[in-house]
Amino acid sequence: MRSVRAKAALGATAVVAVALVVAGFSVLLVLRAYLTDQAELQAEVTAREVASQIAREAGDGPISVTSPEDRPVQVVDEDGKTVAVSKDLEKISGTGSTGVKPEPLPTGEDEPDRDQEDDDPERGQVSGKEPRFSRGEATVDGESAEYRFAAVEATTGGGLTVTVYAGAPLAVEQHAVESVREAMLAGLPVLLVVVGGVTWLVTRRALKPVEDIRAEMAEITASEDLSRRVPEPGTRDEVARLARTTNETLAALEASVERQRRFVADASHELRSPIASLRTQLEVGEAHPELLDVPGAVADTVRLQQLAADLLLLARLDAGERPGRAVVDLSALVREQVSQRGGAGRVPVVVTAADGVEVLGSAGQLDRVLGNLLDNAERHAAGEVTVSVTREGGAAVLAVGDDGSGVPDAERERIFERFVRLDDARSRDEGGAGLGLAIARDVAERHGGTLTVGESRAGGALFVLRLPAE
Repeated sequence: MRSVRAKAALGATAVVAVALVVAGFSVLLVLRAYLTDQAELQAEVTAREVASQIAREAGDGPISVTSPEDRPVQVVDEDGKTVAVSKDLEKISGTGSTGVKPEPLPTGEDEPDRDQEDDDPERGQVSGKEPRFSRGEATVDGESAEYRFAAVEATTGGGLTVTVYAGAPLAVEQHAVESVREAMLAGLPVLLVVVGGVTWLVTRRALKPVEDIRAEMAEITASEDLSRRVPEPGTRDEVARLARTTNETLAALEASVERQRRFVADASHELRSPIASLRTQLEVGEAHPELLDVPGAVADTVRLQQLAADLLLLARLDAGERPGRAVVDLSALVREQVSQRGGAGRVPVVVTAADGVEVLGSAGQLDRVLGNLLDNAERHAAGEVTVSVTREGGAAVLAVGDDGSGVPDAERERIFERFVRLDDARSRDEGGAGLGLAIARDVAERHGGTLTVGESRAGGALFVLRLPAE
């Protein structure tokens, strides 16, 4: 019962069962109401026929009743006394009078006046009122059954007002309702079994691609081969979209794992060179103290320290570390960074910074971005580095340019990848590991901004950092 197929089959069966029960109950009610209306119509027709007969034929003498055998008739006066019944009627209920033995008509003082009879327009007529209906039982010739009675008033020729009760049997209604109910009860289980089975088979067929995806994912997990993909059905339904999304996720996961492997390999390679150099210098110094290159050892140690700091920052960024929400003045940050460098740079730095350009973020990380961009520009500049800070609409723009050889169009996205160096030998000599620009772009994206590279007015590279302005 934990499978989707079982739940779908059970749910569909339950819904169909409820629907069939409600529909069957409604059908029975409609059928019963229709057959009851037919019985009332038959009873009304019989009652009016008998009433017309009484109005035409009855005078001061006894009233006689003629009706079909299956339609009992009882005639009562205004006092509820039975004055006439149909043949073989032995017992009756539901008409307000249970007596079936006719009583004599009133005589003497109660006898109606002939002169008044001629003057009364209601005598010898059938009332035009709507008949009254009731339900009861009657015993005819020893057999009891339920009937639907119609009551119609009539006036005899002798001026006596009577009520004619005529019944129509409800046996047809009861038999039809019982037959339909039994048929429904007999067919309901079969229909529910069919619905449940069909739902099970259809759901199984519809979920087969999902099972294939699950099985393939299990094999991929067991084999750790992220180059494999799940099968994509040719349909355009939700299962096909699930398969495509799963494959996209596998592709992204494969790229991430591959990038992580390359990162570890490149980091190991970058760490190995300064460690090997430092070890060599220390071993030479141990054997020949006079040959110890202290400045070289210090330089290798600084390089190791910078590389370790870069790797640590990248690890924090990959772990999803969010920048702070402090207000950072970019103009002040640029001036402070340039002033700290002083005249130590290989080329002069020209600063053009508007006042009041502020952003929300981490001052330390943004300072790291600025430092990486300045280091990169000074490394490749021929004679000058320019830095500008402006505000364009809702964005703060920091631009760092140089007059060097620039970045080829085909390499303008590749240089932001980790451990990528266009001039590998020179970068290694100067201590660059190919992480500065990668760190700068990651920090920019964590701050909701972008970092792109283009061509400066002097023909060199122009790095543009755009951040949401505060």
